[in-house]
Amino acid sequence: MKRFLIPSIVLSLFLVFQLPAQNGKVESSIPKQVYFTQAILQKPPVIDGRFEEACWEQVKWASGFTQRIPYEKEAPTQETAFKILYDSKFLYVAFRCFDDEPEKIVRRMSRRDGFEGDWVEINIDSYNDKRSAFSYTASASGVKGDEFISNNGSDWDSDWNPIWFLKTQIDSLGWTAELKIPLSQIRYGQAEEHIWGLQINRRDFRKESMSHWQFFSQNDPNWVSNFGELRGIRNIQPQKQVELQPYVVTKTETFPREENNPFADGNDQSINVGLDGKLGITGDLTLDFTINPDFGQVEADPSALNLNGFRIFFPEQRPFFIENRNLFDFGISSAEAGGNFTSDNLFYSRRIGRAPHGDPSLNDNEYADIPDNTSILGAAKFSGKTKKGLGIGILESITAREFATIDNQGERRKEIVEPLSNYFAGRITQDLNEGNTVIGGILTSTVRDLKDTPLSSLHESAYSGGLDLIHWMKERTYLLTANVIFSQVKGSPEAILNTQTSFEHYFQRPDASYLEVDSNATALSGHGGTLKLSKYKGRWRFDGGFTWRSPGLELNDLGFMNNADEVNHFFWSGYQFNKPFSIFRNMRINYNHWLRWDFGGKNLYQAVNLNFHTQFTNFWGVGTGVTYELKDISNNALFGGPALRQSPGVAHWIYAYTDSRKAVRFNLNYSNAWGFEKDAPRTVYNNNVSLSINYQPTNAVSFSLRPSYSINQRKIQNVSSVDFRDKTRYITGAVDQRTLSSTFRINVNLTPNLTIQYYGQPFFSRGTYDRFKYITNSLAESFQDRFTSYTQEQISFEAASNTYQVDENLDGDTDYSFDQPDFNFRQFRSNLVLRWEYVPGSELFLVWSQNNTGQAGPQEDLFPGLSDRWFSEKNHNIFLLKATYRFLK
Repeated sequence: MKRFLIPSIVLSLFLVFQLPAQNGKVESSIPKQVYFTQAILQKPPVIDGRFEEACWEQVKWASGFTQRIPYEKEAPTQETAFKILYDSKFLYVAFRCFDDEPEKIVRRMSRRDGFEGDWVEINIDSYNDKRSAFSYTASASGVKGDEFISNNGSDWDSDWNPIWFLKTQIDSLGWTAELKIPLSQIRYGQAEEHIWGLQINRRDFRKESMSHWQFFSQNDPNWVSNFGELRGIRNIQPQKQVELQPYVVTKTETFPREENNPFADGNDQSINVGLDGKLGITGDLTLDFTINPDFGQVEADPSALNLNGFRIFFPEQRPFFIENRNLFDFGISSAEAGGNFTSDNLFYSRRIGRAPHGDPSLNDNEYADIPDNTSILGAAKFSGKTKKGLGIGILESITAREFATIDNQGERRKEIVEPLSNYFAGRITQDLNEGNTVIGGILTSTVRDLKDTPLSSLHESAYSGGLDLIHWMKERTYLLTANVIFSQVKGSPEAILNTQTSFEHYFQRPDASYLEVDSNATALSGHGGTLKLSKYKGRWRFDGGFTWRSPGLELNDLGFMNNADEVNHFFWSGYQFNKPFSIFRNMRINYNHWLRWDFGGKNLYQAVNLNFHTQFTNFWGVGTGVTYELKDISNNALFGGPALRQSPGVAHWIYAYTDSRKAVRFNLNYSNAWGFEKDAPRTVYNNNVSLSINYQPTNAVSFSLRPSYSINQRKIQNVSSVDFRDKTRYITGAVDQRTLSSTFRINVNLTPNLTIQYYGQPFFSRGTYDRFKYITNSLAESFQDRFTSYTQEQISFEAASNTYQVDENLDGDTDYSFDQPDFNFRQFRSNLVLRWEYVPGSELFLVWSQNNTGQAGPQEDLFPGLSDRWFSEKNHNIFLLKATYRFLK
């Protein structure tokens, strides 16, 4: 351990203190651009992209753009000019995007926020906090894009969808865009004269260049704090936004009929209504609410299957929860930390409205109708930021008590499968020192009404909270980040015992002497946090620190946590070449290392990584990387058993892609990994290849296909555990898993506001096990010393019960048995969505969703059956019509 630990920490310190000294020169400050606007004195403009109204003559065209990508400080590849006006209700923006060859302007279309082809955008920091901004993007094709920018440009939330108006035109000089933005869609405080941060960005698609009104270097990742200024806005009152959006949904489902099952008669119909709303409490604080929401238009999650037991993180896709989600983000570690914990967060909105926890026990001849998801009775968000830099985010949601209806030959009863629950998340931040220092905190709670329910295995309450600090130094070159968190869950002894012995905790591990299972406990508490120092400006950058999760930390009631009982050290450093040279357009070289311990002091993991990425001047690109794992001990691999030493090894990946501007584009990814030991070659073998093919025959139509195939082979994979002669046998086997999947998409834009999208994913994964064994010395240095293999005389397969029978002592009697672990999972999911925004903010959806999930025989081949899954009468089909109308005041 010391052979790796000491050099890695020494290298980290060298890079932190020496490289910044060698490359620590901060670029001289760049003069701030200032644009002066005026209030409209005459009739406001008609939004048509022509600028023919007299009011546009009140202000002059502003230009002075500078190229940033790829050639810094050089003249832009195409000139850009803009004007800004305002009145008491709206902000008006005119863009003149010059082009030497107007006939070659790229007018690719997409759904909203696709950002295809040529575009121009305005970023407005109306808080003037130098951390957040509102972005409005106009593509040459007339497609809108809008994003809420936070964390000084680190996060761009494209799910923020305000109401605004846009028209574009192409003429002999290039193309134009005219925007009308309601001031109610821009949050700001009371002031006699407003000073807002301002940035204008232009993309020249053919040259793949970016030019900006306010220039700053590519070596400076700070975004909002580098804006110029918008001045001249006087005597406007903060707009108290009022929006109401009722909806109606009709739905028809078809599914396979099941003989004797009264709930599976082959079809079902329903109608639903609800209301979404947005109320401006003040000009900078807004209340969003939803009553009986419906998310039927949301795309299904991609298929996934893993054998390691770790939770699979699926991103939020429901509109109410994704808008302004950054306000509630409280991640515990950075992406550079790597590992299984980078998704850990105190707030994970997909816990709200999840599938019910309960699963009723059924007798013979009984059938159950169980809701797919828990109904959300209502939810509200209160969010915004005051002019003094106080950021506020409060979310409250109530989900219904859900029942399963159980039928026994016509007699029916109901059983509770999900309790009435309340979810709360509150987040505050305070900007100090002109945004160079930010302190904040978060508190979350989950409270369930478990009275008179059979759900005593659930937590009655769960609380988590945290404090965080970010502090920029030396003109926002260095960043110190720190946070500390806590959690406490309460419930019955059964609920707390389940938590202590769950995958994330495993207090029962026989070699974890520092842990103890308390079967009488009614509460469990834990803590965690992160401390790191980063350098984000300049060619040399780094990010390094420590993050920890105590054994009792539990976040999965309203947050997301993959594992507890870990202390992780991570370090990343990279050098980047942003200016083209020779055949290269840009290049990045990175170094990483990781170390991990548990709270018993055991060193679990050691790894180093090098990776390289470049784009050539022909716009093709390649990247590759290699990770060398020196040590890998898992506390989870035996699912409650002792820590298992896993084989060290090498993982390698490589990718290549073609010019993204072309009508036909390819992206090839290949990765492989080997685990090896002196007495056992290739104990682990992983191989994955995927190919992404994109074809855009016209500006309005695009196709994409992404097939992938993977092999996962491991000589020690957990199978089961049984008791034998006062000992626990941790049974493992050699697994060979093959997975084939493909994602297919079609996008058709009939107009910028009328689109058709299709998404389909067939997914097949088959795993077969052999060479069964039981663990005898899980931490042995020699691979062969960690287990004892069953002989042919000791183990046999019984087809009638689909189990393996073990006669370990060879006395002729079965000592124990375990289920056959082979699997052959097959699934097909698809969505076809027609979306029409018939007036700004009001939409009509026509949706057809398909789902077909099942198991095939373990010995069946992986490939046949594709067409059976795609065009099968066993498909579960959902046909949905959803109409919304947004009332805006």
